[in-house]
Amino acid sequence: MLDKKRKDASSGHEASDREFAFTVADFKQIRQMLYDHAGINLNDSKKDMVYSRLARRLRANRLSTFQEYLQLLERDDETEWEAFINSLTTNLTSFFREPHHFPILADFLRSQPNKRSFRIWCCAASTGEEPYTLAMTAINAFGTFSPPVEIIATDIDTHVLAKAEAGIYAMERLNKLPRDVIKRFFLKGTGEKEGYAKVRKELRQMISFQPLNLLDPRWPLQGAFDAIFCRNVMIYFDKNTQYKILQRFAPLLEPHGLLFVGHSESLHHATEFFRLRKQTVYELAASRSNKPESHGPHTHT
Repeated sequence: MLDKKRKDASSGHEASDREFAFTVADFKQIRQMLYDHAGINLNDSKKDMVYSRLARRLRANRLSTFQEYLQLLERDDETEWEAFINSLTTNLTSFFREPHHFPILADFLRSQPNKRSFRIWCCAASTGEEPYTLAMTAINAFGTFSPPVEIIATDIDTHVLAKAEAGIYAMERLNKLPRDVIKRFFLKGTGEKEGYAKVRKELRQMISFQPLNLLDPRWPLQGAFDAIFCRNVMIYFDKNTQYKILQRFAPLLEPHGLLFVGHSESLHHATEFFRLRKQTVYELAASRSNKPESHGPHTHT
């Protein structure tokens, strides 16, 4: 019996029951465009995911081939570029994800009683669970619903950012939170809104949401931050891209500031900028200000 997905050597794609032909060349071009625009590396195992997500864009644009779609992107269609990035970015998040970070943040906020205000940057806000968790942590740390904390929440994906800004979640997204946390920080919906909950306005007022691509040459951010949360983001970048982003983070942190990264991420290749303080929590390297800027990661033999 012939394999339905036999390789067609002449066309470079797999014969299948797919609605659209999808060649190896198509995938490579998409992968390169995503890397150039967002710094995200896709391996070969993501080919089916790419097809599935972008096939929706072909239908939406009434196109019949991936080549037509790629030509649309090459014409710098701004709206479609936004949809392209939104389609291919992954947004896995939850409230109090990697929970060991939040007591560290709370202790950090309380440890500086003479500081009048704090600024935190959440640079992968996704659908909002992380920045709202930061707001809850600040409220608990200071014992008030108006703590001296400002949170800047950014993401490259404008669709999830709009959901974050709305602050409305299906109740199952809250099912791992203690009842007292839900009662304190959320308003349960009734009637047509039953089954949903909305974050309290005090949390929403602490956060400014805005789109940001970490690969953009200029970031629309002002002033220094006391903490930067960049968790489970670096895993999508190669080492050189990671290094360049970390190099840009360093001058944005206050001298006492902290950088929080994901559980599978380390900054061994950027020790001139950051040193480990606690589990996946970094601070500025002690000699950072005394060293000239370098232009790439060091290699060790």
